[in-house]
Amino acid sequence: MKTIAVLGLGKIGTLAAELLHDAGFTVIAHDLRMNNRELPFEVRATDVQDDAAIKSAFNEVDAVLSCLPYHLNAKLARAALAANIHYFDLTEDVPTTKAILEMSKSSNRLMAPQCGLAPGFIGIVGADLIARLDDCRSCKMRVGALPQNPTGLMGYSFNWSPEGVVNEYLNDCEVLENGEIKSVSAMEWMEKHYINGVELEAFTTSGGLGTMCETYLGRVPNMDYKTMRYPGHAAQMNFFFHELLMRERRKEAGEILVNAKPPVRDDVVYVHAAAEGWRGADLAREEFVRAYKPRELAGSTRTAIAWTTTCSVVAVMEMVRDGTLRQSGFLKQEDIPLDSFLATKTGAVFRRDG
Repeated sequence: MKTIAVLGLGKIGTLAAELLHDAGFTVIAHDLRMNNRELPFEVRATDVQDDAAIKSAFNEVDAVLSCLPYHLNAKLARAALAANIHYFDLTEDVPTTKAILEMSKSSNRLMAPQCGLAPGFIGIVGADLIARLDDCRSCKMRVGALPQNPTGLMGYSFNWSPEGVVNEYLNDCEVLENGEIKSVSAMEWMEKHYINGVELEAFTTSGGLGTMCETYLGRVPNMDYKTMRYPGHAAQMNFFFHELLMRERRKEAGEILVNAKPPVRDDVVYVHAAAEGWRGADLAREEFVRAYKPRELAGSTRTAIAWTTTCSVVAVMEMVRDGTLRQSGFLKQEDIPLDSFLATKTGAVFRRDG
């Protein structure tokens, strides 16, 4: 795997292409709106809705990374399957992932959706914590991408795709509870966390576990994923979506929220994962807690949400290229060894907090 097509040159796609280039890949980036910034790789104006253009682009690469909105990914994965190339994306959308899982059954290349932060890195961490125990009774994974200096009742800024956030807040969530896979509503099961003295609330959101419920069914009786926000956020969002009925107008809801709370540069990504169980006869708890902030990468300062998301997928692609991971079928994030992930050129940035 040497030559990569990167689709979409937003903040995430541009950084992904730059990091792939730095990691030794040959990158051809595609975006209908040409980026005026001088970049160290080839950029082409390509309409991803044009089937012939996508087929032509995929025929000259070994793999594709989609950094486009989730609703485009199933179609792109089918094109990658037809072109017999590896496929990677960052989606948190559950139906999209299930469609790609079905495609992977007839692929002799790798299909790897959900390679971002959550799902993605958080699942790699959670699996590592579970493996440290002889018998795990619960695994709880939480991620919060937030402004460092929140304002207003929401305490939030939309540094991530509004479509993705709205989906996470409204779609049902898979959990493992008492040994059974269950579906629960989003923005429920409230709890409190403190990281570096900062108080946060956590609540259920959709998609963060990826395929982990199926993987750990019969092995870990209790598992869930929650999003972390500053206190009071969930109440505001429940009012907006349910009392004002904005759940019925998702696109407009995203536009309203981004207009009210635009992106900020000074953000922070909180990660809190914990597994409890037994090591021998002793009850034990393993934790992974970090607060990641903006970092200098590829010559520019990158927001925390941008680099944590991007470095996750690029590290996985390094591992596939280097033969550390499987080369065909469907890649589950929980099958990626954390130590090997952190040993890659790109994954090593996760070793440092702050």
